[in-house]
Amino acid sequence: MLSLRPPCTLSPAPWRRRRTLHGAAGTPQRVSAAAPSAIVEAVSPPARLSFPILVNGCTGKMGLSVAEAATSSGLHLVPISFSSRDTLDRTVRVGHTDVRIYGPSAREDVLSSVIDEFPDVVVVDYTAPDSVNANAELYCKLGLPFVMGTTGGDRQLLYKSVQDSNNYALISPQMGKQVVAFLSAMEIMAEQFPGAFSGYHLEVLESHQAGKLDISGTAKAVIACFEKLGVSYDMNRMVKIRDPEQQLEMVGVPEEHIEGHAFHLYHLTSPDDSVSFEFQHNVCGRSIYAEGSVDAAMFLHRKVRSNDSKRIYDMIDVLREGSMR
Repeated sequence: MLSLRPPCTLSPAPWRRRRTLHGAAGTPQRVSAAAPSAIVEAVSPPARLSFPILVNGCTGKMGLSVAEAATSSGLHLVPISFSSRDTLDRTVRVGHTDVRIYGPSAREDVLSSVIDEFPDVVVVDYTAPDSVNANAELYCKLGLPFVMGTTGGDRQLLYKSVQDSNNYALISPQMGKQVVAFLSAMEIMAEQFPGAFSGYHLEVLESHQAGKLDISGTAKAVIACFEKLGVSYDMNRMVKIRDPEQQLEMVGVPEEHIEGHAFHLYHLTSPDDSVSFEFQHNVCGRSIYAEGSVDAAMFLHRKVRSNDSKRIYDMIDVLREGSMR
């Protein structure tokens, strides 16, 4: 089975290593650059945004992380979220805010009331794959701008719902800004060098916390790039690991991040096995996604306020505009 552990010639768990430059005696050396002679004019930081944000999915760990990141960023957290169960009657504490959790049957009435009180609210969705389309259709019906961080569902129908309603939405299978930059680089390579890896054999392994029900949307996006590069791949061959024991022993996930991680490995081999390439990106915790989701909400809020003619965005749009803190 494909393993995220490197070949035996390398030390284990390369993602934990730190590279340093050493002098002749083995002491770490500082690398510095001479200060430029030109005087650089100071640029004032952008004004801090503050607007209402509703995080749908605060009962889950990802939604809760986004809600916490939103309040830390100075946004006004609307004290309302939803659950997939009508029988659930509870509140979730986020900072100094008690968020009331409503069942699915109350969604439309409650969201309508939210719009009346917070007309410039932006919704961030981290629910479940089987809720993606129903939630999106409701947001579109009510004219609620939304960031769809939940993966899965019928993606074609998702885009169609937004297009037909002319609603504002930011949809991305990946909210981690640095991972999105990697994905963008892959797309550029696929566009400029189609067929460059023709005949190569691809193996893919992805590991996420047991609660992630669907296959990694990031892995699907990277595989699509490899297919444009000439690689033939059957998605059923992907190694999907959700067992904590395997994640600890085979993948090398730190124990403290078993319940929140995203490890990916793509291994390419030439037809005669003489050449191989590996692409790997490993994330521990949820902060990279939470911060990216807040950046996405801020970006979308600005687009709504400016009445931008474009209505559907992704995280690459956020990166290109430099809309990151």
